[in-house]
This record gives sequence, structure tokens and C-alpha cells, in this order.
Amino acid sequence: MSQGGRPKGYEDTEIYQLAKQLAVEIHRMTLEELPKFEMYEEDSQIRRSSKSIVANFVEAYGMKRYPGDAIRYLTYSLASCDETKSHLEMLHETGALALERFEYFYNQYRKLGAMLYNYREAAIQGRV
Repeated sequence: MSQGGRPKGYEDTEIYQLAKQLAVEIHRMTLEELPKFEMYEEDSQIRRSSKSIVANFVEAYGMKRYPGDAIRYLTYSLASCDETKSHLEMLHETGALALERFEYFYNQYRKLGAMLYNYREAAIQGRV
């Protein structure tokens, strides 16, 4: 049980907490730091992919009793993480995202991707 006596859920996982934190940071960054002309281009795409990581992880967590479905949603989450890294690269290489911000986000998404990969591998082996 977690705090307050409620059963542990997806909210208590390190993966969910990091993915959600990063999705919020990406959302704010796109609105506050990127050029306005990106609003409907990379801005929109990276917001969706970063939020998709969270949503698909939550779906996977809820499907733990159905391993095939859970693994599929974990794969979607991992793919969205890779997509987010790709958008970060594009934003940086086009000069819209400063090197320091790119490195911060890219490294965080590499960490998150490794966590998702390991969780998916554990699910495949029936350890989740």
C-alpha cells in the first residue's frame, strides 16, 4: 500500500512520475521558449508524443492482467519516447531549441526510454 492506505497504482511508479513531469515541462517549454511559427509544427507534435508516453504507460499498467495488451501499450509508450527524442533533435538542429535545453530533455528521455524498455522486458518475462 502507498500513502493514505490506498493500493499502489501507476501514480506510484517512477516511470509515470518522470514521464508526466517531462510532459508538463515539454508543454511549458513549447509555449514559453520556442518560436511562435513552430506552434502548429514541431510544437504540436512534441506535445502529443510526450503526452502519449504517459497515456500509453497508464494503459499498459491497467492491462497488467492481460500481458499481451500490456506489452503492446508499453511498446507504444517506448515508441512515443523515441518519437519525442526525434522531435527534440529536429528542434535543436533547426535552431529553435537551445543546446542546454536540448541536452537536458534528450538525456531525460533517454533515461525514461531505458526505464520503459526494462519494464517492458520484465513484462515479457512475466515479472511485472
